[in-house]
Amino acid sequence: MQQFAHLATRLFNTPIAIHPRKAEIAMGALAERLGIASMERLGGGVITPMAFDDDDEVIFSGKRSRGSDGGYDVLGGVAVIPVTGTLVHKLGSLRPFSGMTGYDGIRQAWLTAQADPEVKAIAEIYDSGGGEVAGCADLFETKLELRGNKPTWAILSESAYSAAYWLASAADKIVVPRTGGTGSIGIICMHVDMSSALTKAGLKVTFITSDGADRKTDGHSEIPLSEDALGAIQSEIDAMGSIFYDSVARGRGLSEDKVRGLKAGTFMGAAGVTAGLADAVMAPDAAFAALLAEIA
Repeated sequence: MQQFAHLATRLFNTPIAIHPRKAEIAMGALAERLGIASMERLGGGVITPMAFDDDDEVIFSGKRSRGSDGGYDVLGGVAVIPVTGTLVHKLGSLRPFSGMTGYDGIRQAWLTAQADPEVKAIAEIYDSGGGEVAGCADLFETKLELRGNKPTWAILSESAYSAAYWLASAADKIVVPRTGGTGSIGIICMHVDMSSALTKAGLKVTFITSDGADRKTDGHSEIPLSEDALGAIQSEIDAMGSIFYDSVARGRGLSEDKVRGLKAGTFMGAAGVTAGLADAVMAPDAAFAALLAEIA
């Protein structure tokens, strides 16, 4: 339950970079626990509550570096770092846990692998629909700054969308399987308006703010979203989107206009290569074998 609460605070009323389908899965799983009877998409249609998936297990395992868990395994001189599930700013775990991976864990594992003399290359194994914006941009910059120190491949098993793709775009090479996916480059924010539900329940919430703190209640779920609050949130989302587009453009050697022109679309397999979002189409095991051959 504590993990669900942790995820709920990071899904609602905060900017996220996540594939819409993954957002629906997470919200559907949280619905009953949060007392939400039903949810609908903006374009119509009901989001059906479903069991929370613990996302996907990493297919690689091996010897832990130096007899301790640095957040990665070492296979043939390659550090294997899993990036799976919903990505969050601070998880407090070096490895994926309860369907989430923390940027803090990825950062520590990645930097440790960079300094590990046993590691000749790094394979990041992705299967994530994305997650929080907070922490993602800074981690991308850290990875990009050290690119070239050790060969780093982003091996998709099966997909890297949104925030996950943001991180993957800092790798030297991105490899996607035939049925895997890349893209969803953009920012989204989900605002929950609970005012009608509270009124029906006979509850009235009154916010009391200090003089001059007129914007203190912007975005609160207990009241309808005002035009001013919506405009402020939109400005922030646009600014974050610009940072995202610029990051991918620099990481992939594309123009920012081309990245924007993708309209946050998703691309399966070879279509991602054509769009410039991936470098090759290979099954994860074949991609890992190719990386091993490169450093042999």
